[in-house]
Amino acid sequence: MSTFYTLEFEKPLADLERRIKDAEQQAGPSPDPAAVPEDLAALRAERETLLTDIYARLTPWDTVRVARHPARPQTRDYVGLICRDFVELHGDRRFGDDPAIVTGFGRIGAHKCLIVGHQKGRETAEKLACHFGCAHPEGYRKALAKMELAAKFDLPIVTLVDTPGAYPGLGAEQRGQAEAIAVNLLEMSRLPVPIVSIVIGEGGSGGALGIAVADRVAMLQHAWYSVISPEGCAAILWKQANEHTNTAAAKALRLTAADNLSLGIVDEVIPEPVGGAHRSKETTARRLERWINDTLEGLKGVDPDVLMERRYQRFRRLGECAELPAVPPQSAEEPPESGSA
Repeated sequence: MSTFYTLEFEKPLADLERRIKDAEQQAGPSPDPAAVPEDLAALRAERETLLTDIYARLTPWDTVRVARHPARPQTRDYVGLICRDFVELHGDRRFGDDPAIVTGFGRIGAHKCLIVGHQKGRETAEKLACHFGCAHPEGYRKALAKMELAAKFDLPIVTLVDTPGAYPGLGAEQRGQAEAIAVNLLEMSRLPVPIVSIVIGEGGSGGALGIAVADRVAMLQHAWYSVISPEGCAAILWKQANEHTNTAAAKALRLTAADNLSLGIVDEVIPEPVGGAHRSKETTARRLERWINDTLEGLKGVDPDVLMERRYQRFRRLGECAELPAVPPQSAEEPPESGSA
């Protein structure tokens, strides 16, 4: 899929994409894959090889750029592709509705469930309404109210995380942004129904964690999940955010899916199509649906008390470390121990 937006590291593909487009126009529509001209098939194969090579060598900062691609599928895209009978629910019953968080009941495969997810927006008007995926406290309160409703009806919960962070504006703080997220962390930890969460794009700090306290947490291959964005980290550590400092911060934060898996923060990484989810929304959606179905099936029938205790202990283990006893420095006058060099 070609778009007007080209990532910096994808520029070597630009000429190849143009040649493929020209060849496709000359070939015309062909329902039979076997009828594709040899030169067009060769060009597509070359593109596949080049994409595979480029995406195998992504830096952490490149991964952040992929996660922010304007054509990357969002919550509403996945709802349309994998959910049946979706009925959206609005409002927090206290202040209003926050379009940055989508909630509703629907069917994913064989499972009736509640779907909760961040929405960044696609067109300019929607992006502004959604504050680019940065939820207000009413968004988190809306999410929790619908989760409690799902628990009442004994339905599992599926959350899709895609936010650079919670909205930091004055109004959000006045309405209790930090408190809303903290209450979500507490209440999600003790909901007696299965909860699964997938980081589908950006997973920024408490804004992401506010809907991600789950029994199983997964990430799409080119998503990122961290306590702070690379730009925020660079601004704190080096007092400026530029290409050099952002690259260094992204590497130090260990924010990629592979890093989060190795650290035990997520349980699984869901592979994306070659070239990222923005190149094939349908393929990504099928893989997402398969993981959700398999995971919910594995959690079905687990005793609620066991489920809640496992969930609690899962998050208690994050960041665990072992302290080794301090070794006193050896005096320069002391002779080395026998057998040492």
